[in-house]
Amino acid sequence: MKTSEDLKQILERIDHRGYPAYKDTRGVYQFGTYILGIDHVQGDPFAAPSRLHIQVAGRAVRIPKELYDSKHKKTAVADYLLRNFAKQLERHSFQAYGSGKSGIIQVTRCGQEVLERTACEIDEKTGDVIVRFEVGFPARGRTIQAGELVKILYQYLPACVEKALYYKNMDRNAVKQAAELSVDQEYIREQLKKEGLVAFVADGSILPRESGVSQRPMKDAVPFASPDSMRITMKLPYKGMLTGMGIRKGVTLIVGGGYHGKSTLLKALESGVYPHVAGDGREYVVTDDTAMKIRAEDGRSIRHTDISMFINDLPNGKDTYAFDTEDASGSTSQAANVIESMEAGTQVFLIDEDTSATNFMVRDELMQQVIHRDMEPITPFIERVRELYREYGISTVLVAGSSGSYFQIADQIVQMDKYVPKEITELAKKAAADYPVLKFPEEKPKEPSYDRKVRRNPGIRQKGRVKLKTMGRDAIMIGHETIDLRYVEQLVDSEQLNTLGQIVRFLEEEIFDGKKTLGQAVEQAEKLLDKRGPAGMCEGNIVPGNLARPRIQEIYACMNRYRKLGTPQEREGIEYESHCRKCKKNTVKDVRRHGYQTDDRQDQGDIV
Repeated sequence: MKTSEDLKQILERIDHRGYPAYKDTRGVYQFGTYILGIDHVQGDPFAAPSRLHIQVAGRAVRIPKELYDSKHKKTAVADYLLRNFAKQLERHSFQAYGSGKSGIIQVTRCGQEVLERTACEIDEKTGDVIVRFEVGFPARGRTIQAGELVKILYQYLPACVEKALYYKNMDRNAVKQAAELSVDQEYIREQLKKEGLVAFVADGSILPRESGVSQRPMKDAVPFASPDSMRITMKLPYKGMLTGMGIRKGVTLIVGGGYHGKSTLLKALESGVYPHVAGDGREYVVTDDTAMKIRAEDGRSIRHTDISMFINDLPNGKDTYAFDTEDASGSTSQAANVIESMEAGTQVFLIDEDTSATNFMVRDELMQQVIHRDMEPITPFIERVRELYREYGISTVLVAGSSGSYFQIADQIVQMDKYVPKEITELAKKAAADYPVLKFPEEKPKEPSYDRKVRRNPGIRQKGRVKLKTMGRDAIMIGHETIDLRYVEQLVDSEQLNTLGQIVRFLEEEIFDGKKTLGQAVEQAEKLLDKRGPAGMCEGNIVPGNLARPRIQEIYACMNRYRKLGTPQEREGIEYESHCRKCKKNTVKDVRRHGYQTDDRQDQGDIV
């Protein structure tokens, strides 16, 4: 390993040379009690900044081991260190001058959620702290200004490390509170399972957000106050006694007038699958961590998904046991979202009437009389929701503002009145008794099949590399293929999409072999994530500092929207896993002849 003096000599040697000479600085250097690594040097001052990392020895950091001796505490303390380091870097960013991005010093900007990130990691064995960040290497035009980089590396960074990463200089009470809050949040999550709850919303929580583009709590918002009939009390390890609303397993309906807080409550429940920082207002809003927001998603891709629980006997003869389309309708997309979430292990569906397909959610009595059940291929969700709970243990929390049909089948009904919840189950059931009883199909559907074997896409690597790009929280580009994730609403950070892109590459190149199912492949990736974190998905020895871990539900959601997933390749030499259902042959020609097609370009059948 080289020393800090070696780096200074290199900088003196390349000063005032052309910008590419900066590449001579790549390497690892010892700076007293920490190591500085220059992992990637930008091509010119206008390109993305250079990537660096600092590793501080545990004996220098000296964070007490009891503050990071469990996974959730380690994540919370790393999150605190990262936010603290970011504040210190902000003071020095652009203090060194030059062209383009010269002088920028930046690290991941954390949101309100506490996520496992590669930007800051704590080694549970040694106590070492690693932070990964970016620096714009200074230049005038495209001429190296080594003196300005010396300021950054030898003045600004040591000061930031000293103030942000050494326990002796931290706000020790704040670090302790971050770890203790994570313990309390994890305790609530464990209590949900023991008490038969799907979610808990603490009294005093601030659920409304500042604006549509800010996740900070709204000033002067109405604090949450649970209805007496739903109030429960928990004794947390550190906070002590805490009261709040417990939403029990089963079917829960949230109703009320417009702008009274129905969707705000549901949004808080969606976000409650992640822990939040102190002061967010939702730090004690905790939802079953498998919960999934279900919505209609017109135009999405669906790959060989068994949606027969909800859709059957389509007029065009399409097979709904292995449904395949490039352009799903609202009802078929929502049906696929339900089945795919079941495959991902979801135990709670979160649904808002506003973002659902009406014909998927309900059919009223008059419509059933005019359009007989035999003429309608869609079995609405209202006719399956009780069965999903009884047979599969999957609860549903549904926001409804216009349809009262769900009153009959709901276990508990909550009315939001000016952001204040009231339980009206008895009142609503009494009103519903005056209406005709809902009729349900006599036949129970078979359990959906998840036996989708997946093949490798040979074109993912071009010119020796896989090109990955993310567009905020909206999409991932892999080569020329775009995975649209706009409507996977529980993705809260763009860095989760960075990780998803790496996961797609990893599965394509390392796991998909035509023999494993999608579920088996995703489970294998999840085990590696548990073992090595988001870094386990990367190729090479250099770990990017812009990865955050998504849940397994989001991994499934990403793969199910990947249009190259399991796509049959129509060329000689391909062996198909299955065959045409009608003539039991294996050729593309037979599948075409008997009408098992998704569209003009792609064959249906049993091909995977």
